[in-house]
Amino acid sequence: MKTAISYKNVKKIYGDLNAVDGISIDINQGEFFGLLGPNGAGKSTMINMLAGLTKPSAGNISVMGFDVQKHYQEARHAVGIVPQELVFDPFFNVREMLRFQAGYFGKGRENDSWVDEIIERLDLTDKASTNMRMLSGGMKRRALIAQALVHKPPVIVLDEPTAGVDVELRQKLWAFIKDLNKDGHTIVLTTHYLEEAEELCNSVAMLRAGKVVAMDTTKNLLRKFSTKNLKLRLNFKGEKKLPINIEHIPHQIAEDFYTFQLKKITDITEITEGLKQSKIEIIDIQTVDTDLEDVFLKLTNAKK
Repeated sequence: MKTAISYKNVKKIYGDLNAVDGISIDINQGEFFGLLGPNGAGKSTMINMLAGLTKPSAGNISVMGFDVQKHYQEARHAVGIVPQELVFDPFFNVREMLRFQAGYFGKGRENDSWVDEIIERLDLTDKASTNMRMLSGGMKRRALIAQALVHKPPVIVLDEPTAGVDVELRQKLWAFIKDLNKDGHTIVLTTHYLEEAEELCNSVAMLRAGKVVAMDTTKNLLRKFSTKNLKLRLNFKGEKKLPINIEHIPHQIAEDFYTFQLKKITDITEITEGLKQSKIEIIDIQTVDTDLEDVFLKLTNAKK
């Protein structure tokens, strides 16, 4: 299978900070790839280097076989990037902005049908003649997504594309992106919505402090770190404190819900008996399988 994006021993150093510390990743053509990690992990730095906005301190990056430094023009034509920031030209309406953007990539009026399709799929039809500076934040986000797609790049990079976006647009956006992926486009996604990554991405790389701490197919990662969790809603008669005999079992607390990580099935009996002896009432009980958020928290030392 051919490689769409390749990072080879890439480093980016700012003073004493190793923002990206020797990362090597190959993303195959046609993949839906997730780039995950807490704030400061190096995700945006990797995307900025891919876009040619900042130079790596060491290593090489290529898109569709084109080195982003040596063959900048070809590499830039091969990728469409949706940034986190709402950066736009305030002098044009949505349709004008998209036509100008297409023109930068050598596409003229013959591209108008594609512009119309993007506008329709992203629900921008009613705003096509509206000046960019008059749009709401959510509409600006849609326009920036359209801008990244206007030259039909084989590789599409989405950096937190649904941040601050309503649920309806999020669903429509993902339906559109899924169709593009089915048509052969390579998609790279960074997101804080881990349920999105779990649903959409074939493979993921998890970053921490500029390094890759895990990279595999989403299914393999979930299988590797698979555990059962016991989620309980508790009613304490007195002080909100777990009995000493079950306090050692790894758990997380959210309001009245206690989620225990089960290492063995007999842990369930130990937990329920311990609560019963301490006269702590179990109001609700359920078992929960590992999801990508659990894997993410384990590998990045992040906190819920």
